Amino acid sequence: MVSVKFFNQSGRFISIFKKTSLMNWYIIGIIIYLLLLIVIIIRILFETQSASKSLAYVMFVLFVPVAGMLFYLVFGINYWVKKKYAKKMAENAAFMNQIRQSVGVYDRVVLNAKDSAIAQNAELSYMLLKDLGSPLTRANDVTILANGENKFPELLKDIQHARHHIHVEYYIYECDETGMTLIEALIEKARQGVIVRFIYDDFGSPGINSKLEKRMKAAGIHVFAFHKIKFYLLANRFNYRNHRKILIVDGQVAFVGGINVSDKYVNTNDGKKKLYWRDTHVRIEGPAVYYLQFLFMSDWKFCCNDESFETDSSYFGDTFNPKQNCYVQVAAGGPDSVMPTILYSMLQAINLSKEEILITTPYFIPGDSMMDAICVAAMSGIKVKLLVPGISDSKIVNAASKSYYKKLLEAGVDIYLYQKGFVHAKTMVCDGKLSIVGTANMDYRSFELNFEVNALVYDGNIGKQMRELFMEDIQHAEKIDKEQWYSRAWYVQLPEKLARLFSPVL
Repeated sequence: MVSVKFFNQSGRFISIFKKTSLMNWYIIGIIIYLLLLIVIIIRILFETQSASKSLAYVMFVLFVPVAGMLFYLVFGINYWVKKKYAKKMAENAAFMNQIRQSVGVYDRVVLNAKDSAIAQNAELSYMLLKDLGSPLTRANDVTILANGENKFPELLKDIQHARHHIHVEYYIYECDETGMTLIEALIEKARQGVIVRFIYDDFGSPGINSKLEKRMKAAGIHVFAFHKIKFYLLANRFNYRNHRKILIVDGQVAFVGGINVSDKYVNTNDGKKKLYWRDTHVRIEGPAVYYLQFLFMSDWKFCCNDESFETDSSYFGDTFNPKQNCYVQVAAGGPDSVMPTILYSMLQAINLSKEEILITTPYFIPGDSMMDAICVAAMSGIKVKLLVPGISDSKIVNAASKSYYKKLLEAGVDIYLYQKGFVHAKTMVCDGKLSIVGTANMDYRSFELNFEVNALVYDGNIGKQMRELFMEDIQHAEKIDKEQWYSRAWYVQLPEKLARLFSPVL
């Protein structure tokens, strides 16, 4: 009986020991988690400048245990901004000074022009010159290219005429029929001795694999990924995507806008069921190509540490025969910018408008400053029209966008939901005098995280064409009825309100 009693006491002791041990580890785990949570929240407060974005991250890590912290650690911490991009900013400034000395003929401000578009937007032009060193250039030819079916034939035509170099930089480059047709054209020009440099975003262009890269390099094309991703789950650099879409031929001609390289951007009548894709690009011929060339060169040096560029007229065209006389300036932004220039340029364009503002954007998560600017303009008697997708490729972004509409409607903004297909254009037309066409969406990513570029065209004729294009687009859109929008059921609005909480991190 004694041995049995001893065994029972021993077993009870071991059981109590195990329970105590597990309890201790549980308490230790909670303490470690809370300490880590405090550290991450402090990091969010110090690293994130936007109060709304900070609040969104804090709420996310608090209310989504573990997963919220992992999300922030992977996507939120600006590891690269302080190191890589601080270095890139310094290199960009030095490179700009070098270019100024070699091709300073293009660095002429023409703010004293009598053109009414320049006079009205002089403060905007000066801001871009002061912030970026981006000159306001005259004597440019500008062609508006609506959709891929109009862009790619012009693109291939200019590639075929290339004599010295072709510079290519895209966020999404798909190796479908459109993409491979372009690559074959580049390979042919490289074999003819034309210098071809090719930058693609590794996240946006997964179809460009090592096999295709080897083939391109074998033909003489210099090709590099912007931010090569080795471990997708740990790719903090997702936040810093190269969202630019630039192609430059001989320093004379450049293409820029919203159209990536993919079959989906080409609307064909081949009988195949396909979502109609509405987008806008511009072809620029003239000295405005100068700054786009600088952007490409800066990105190229960052990608591959190539110091071999010569800043002579072979890269910066000096013989133009313009048919038009468009004033063009380039706005660029990204982690290598001191200021959020893309955001500031749009705010200033809205602020300087007198009569009408026409905005087209596929992703509308504007933030407080942009919302205030748009509402103030509308409440001041300026006609403001916003065209956004009725059919979207992102349900959560679309839901977050809808949460902003009520305030806009109350201010007097007309909102149109595009129904013909998916509208992917990123444009703004102010008073029919200033047209902005580029890569930047009206959201946090374009304003703060991605590398973006917009062309600003100060020209009444181009403004008229852009306005006509907008008016044609809204013929295929559904205008939101204010009263019906207000009367929507609460359970319809709830998902939109929830999505908006996370809009700064979408």
